[in-house]
Amino acid sequence: MRKKPEILAAETVAKTRLFHVEQLDLKFTNGIEVQYERLKSNSSGAVLVVPMLDEDTVMLIREYAAGVHRYELGLPKGRIEEGEDLLNAANRELMEEIGYGANKLEHLTAFTLAPGYLGHHTQIVLAQDLYEQSCEGDEPEEIEVVPWSLSKLPELMAREDLTEARSIAALYMVRDLLDNKLRKSL
Repeated sequence: MRKKPEILAAETVAKTRLFHVEQLDLKFTNGIEVQYERLKSNSSGAVLVVPMLDEDTVMLIREYAAGVHRYELGLPKGRIEEGEDLLNAANRELMEEIGYGANKLEHLTAFTLAPGYLGHHTQIVLAQDLYEQSCEGDEPEEIEVVPWSLSKLPELMAREDLTEARSIAALYMVRDLLDNKLRKSL
């Protein structure tokens, strides 16, 4: 495995409530020095939850996405609060966004998005054995909950309102995981 470049200097070049742009002066092992800019994470990361109502029904949400200025279909997600356990954060987000909690939560993996520029991790959590429970969230309007059959994943992928890569990858991951568990139990 290659040795990481040495960070010679790190400087904040811009900071807002959501974004922290950092300039890095790096020296690679071959002696070449370069400057990179990255969006540094200001938080403890985020969770993205795949809530399964039953063995085939996933609970999606439709909410406004400011980055693309439209309503997007995806999975419940949100920030992990400082000091909050990731599974507790996942359960809280479920209650806030779809009105369910989960008796069974399983951390599957962590995803990055554009790791060359963005220092943020999203923890992927499978939620099963759901029960009705809601709590107030920070969304400006009620989120629409859309049940969808994982067995109809190709039809979901053909939709124009499901484009978020983390949701797409997590849906395929969970579909395959549940299919494998089912095959092993037969």
